[in-house]
Amino acid sequence: MSDEETIADPGLDPTHLVLIVVGAHLRAEQADRALAYRLQAAIEGWIDAHQESLEEPITPMVCCDIWYLNHETLQARPTICIGGPGVNALSAYFGQQLDAATVADNEVIIQMDPEFVDLRACVWGMDHDMTSAAVEVFEQRYLDGFMRAVATQVEPEVE
Repeated sequence: MSDEETIADPGLDPTHLVLIVVGAHLRAEQADRALAYRLQAAIEGWIDAHQESLEEPITPMVCCDIWYLNHETLQARPTICIGGPGVNALSAYFGQQLDAATVADNEVIIQMDPEFVDLRACVWGMDHDMTSAAVEVFEQRYLDGFMRAVATQVEPEVE
């Protein structure tokens, strides 16, 4: 069975996914998953507002870090991880690779490529309230640019 066959329902094309990844840690499930669903709703609102100009469908989906890290197909998709490295393994991984786009008082951190060439972002804070604030900053400052880049990305040819 291929990676694509194991990750989604038959009606869901993984090539159209924008992933919002939370940790499998209980604290992340309790606090960060709600923030991920809030961000998913904001992305769905962006999609609705820009539907006429989208050439391909975009499907935002929330999943956990374990699922993401165990499926290479998902790792090629635009990704926003929520929650700090203590509760999200993907945040720990991205934290080593992504520059900080926004840091406020060392409590609100957004790591990403502000040019939106690399469509991976890590959004977190030192506690739940700060992570919530980081998600809000991401939505206000970066969501539109991130989603415009997602909508215009060119997929590499697969031979």
